[in-house]
Amino acid sequence: VEKYRPQALSELVSHRDILSTVQRFISEDRLPHLLLYGPPGTGKTSTILACARQLYRDREFGSMVLELNASDDRGIDIVRGPILSFASTRTIFKKGFKLVILDEADAMTQDAQNALRRVIEKFTENTRFCLICNYLSKIIPALQSRCTRFRFGPLTPELMVPRLQHVIQEEGVDVTEDGMKALVTLSSGDMRRALNILQSTSMAFGKVTEENVYTCTGHPLKSDIANILDWMLNQDFSTAYRKITELKTLKGLALQDILTEIHLFVHRVDFPPSIRIQLLIKMADIEYQLTAGTNEKIQLSSLIAAFQVTRDLVVAEA
Repeated sequence: VEKYRPQALSELVSHRDILSTVQRFISEDRLPHLLLYGPPGTGKTSTILACARQLYRDREFGSMVLELNASDDRGIDIVRGPILSFASTRTIFKKGFKLVILDEADAMTQDAQNALRRVIEKFTENTRFCLICNYLSKIIPALQSRCTRFRFGPLTPELMVPRLQHVIQEEGVDVTEDGMKALVTLSSGDMRRALNILQSTSMAFGKVTEENVYTCTGHPLKSDIANILDWMLNQDFSTAYRKITELKTLKGLALQDILTEIHLFVHRVDFPPSIRIQLLIKMADIEYQLTAGTNEKIQLSSLIAAFQVTRDLVVAEA
């Protein structure tokens, strides 16, 4: 993941509109305070680090950029101490501004965020702040209004595939067509996760196929889910229960994952609308009960029962 982290703005594969805006800010030397937010693995940290590399030469980097992560101490004392003193000191030999990068800013306490608003305002002259977070709602409105916000959404498959292929070629990994699809599906727009799955699968199995990817991440296979659905709709209750329990034990599947996958199938199967609605409500209840920590066996029975009732309703309507 770190080996292939984009080093320059031109290497980033997604969010062209954001990158062109930032590029324009830099070329006109009018960089505002930035607030980058969005799910993990979408290129927020890479973007600002690439900006910093473009703004400063290597030897200035240490003196011009202060990067703090959630793992570093970032309470109110740090905002009033090191951050304040870094922001308030002028650079002697270089005109332009310093850059303070606060990664994972949503982990900062309310007090620290409140202390920061004054610092940001007071030293805009010679320092720019860049806040990076996953959840915008955890940043106080006062800070949001002082920054230019950019949302980094999950990456689309069209953008991920070329980049993954580049890594695969460089590393000489054997990946099949369906393996590639599985990588993109399971990572759901998170480039870092895609690369991690690729790495662990290729190390564990040598060849990256759909089955290996699903096995490596412990995700239920599509064929298994199709089987489960088939049993629930076509077998009697005890047979279905027995077969699903056996499969769960054999593959080590969690009911939560099975439920999520089945949900996608339910939308594809052609049920009458009223019946589908009831089934989905029932599945939502089961998922909620699972998260509340109820017994998996009872919830599995409940799931099978819901499908059997649905089947009887469909038969009755027909």
